[in-house]
Amino acid sequence: MNEEIEALLKKADESIRGAKLLFDNGLFGFAVSRAYYAMFYVVSAVLLTKGLSFSKHTAVVAAFGQHFVKTNIFEHKFHRYLVEAFEQRQIGDYEVLDEITKETAQRSINRAIEFIAAVKYFIDKT
Repeated sequence: MNEEIEALLKKADESIRGAKLLFDNGLFGFAVSRAYYAMFYVVSAVLLTKGLSFSKHTAVVAAFGQHFVKTNIFEHKFHRYLVEAFEQRQIGDYEVLDEITKETAQRSINRAIEFIAAVKYFIDKT
C-alpha cells in the first residue's frame, strides 16, 4: 500500500472519530459532514488503487460508481451510501433552514463505518 493511500485511510479513521464526538455533543449536522468525509477519503484511497485521482467531489462519487460499483467490485449500496452522505453533508454544512436529525446522523455514521471496513478489506486483499 502506498503512502498516499495510507494517509487517506488515516484521515478516514480520524473523520469518523470526529463524527462520533460531534454526534455525542449533539452537533448532528457537523457529524454528518465528518461521516461523509470519512467515506470521501476511503473512496479517494480505493480510486488510487487504479491510479485514479479527482479534485471534485462529484467526480470522485461518479468514478467510484463507474470503476467499482458497475464492475461489481463493491455492492451498489455503497454508492448509494456515498451519494446520500454527500447530499446530507450539503444540508449539514450549507442549509441554514434544514436540520439533520439525530437518527440521520447516526445512520450516516454507521454507514461510514461499514464503508470504511469494506474498503479496507478490499485494499488489504489487493
